[in-house]
Amino acid sequence: MAQQKNSDIKYLTPIAVDTKKKKYCRFKKSRIKYIDYKDPNFLLKFVNEQGKILPRRLTGTSTKYQKKVAKAVKRARHLALMPYVADLLK
Repeated sequence: MAQQKNSDIKYLTPIAVDTKKKKYCRFKKSRIKYIDYKDPNFLLKFVNEQGKILPRRLTGTSTKYQKKVAKAVKRARHLALMPYVADLLK
């Protein structure tokens, strides 16, 4: 029987290794104390295309500031600065 050689497998391109970026709270990093509900362009970063508030695990926001973001988005919706529901918001 023929002997099998243990040959190294060589790739033309390097294998993609998933290196996840560490999530951080942008409010703590920028030292933002107050989240303004009258600024809908800033609040759109925390809302998906349908108008739902994005969770902490996606945005990386800390618990304290996630509650403030949620309150600001709800206030902006109540004052009609942001829509409650949208098909293509962004």
